[in-house]
Amino acid sequence: MTDDLEDLKRRLVVGHKSDGRSVYDEAAKSQLVARCLQPGASVSRLARECGVNANQVSRWLREHGHGGRARKAVASVVPAPAAFVAVSVPPTVPMGIPGGGDIVAAMDVQARLPNGVAIDLRGVQLRHVGEVIEALGRLRCSASTKG
Repeated sequence: MTDDLEDLKRRLVVGHKSDGRSVYDEAAKSQLVARCLQPGASVSRLARECGVNANQVSRWLREHGHGGRARKAVASVVPAPAAFVAVSVPPTVPMGIPGGGDIVAAMDVQARLPNGVAIDLRGVQLRHVGEVIEALGRLRCSASTKG
């Protein structure tokens, strides 16, 4: 502890109330608050070295117009990317099945689940639509979202 801090500690408490609480010197309180606001200063460490509870020093910081330690702003916060990303799928061209005369049809499927999830499938082959519908039907959703 530096001599300056020891002097501040000596001047800080000027007496005690009948209930045991300390009475503090206003000038010394202001000096301690100023030290807490210096770059790299630890409120907890300074309070401990001066024999004062860190919560008390935090209260003095608020009373002196500092809502706590001045903190540097986080450098440009980047918003989180969306949970779903649009994927571009080229349209399927209907083509014949090798060895047969049937045509494979493609269609768009849109569904909105009870939990608010929207699904938009474009170009799904007709033979897969049944599988997609069955899979959607098996999805569990929260009881709180059921109508």
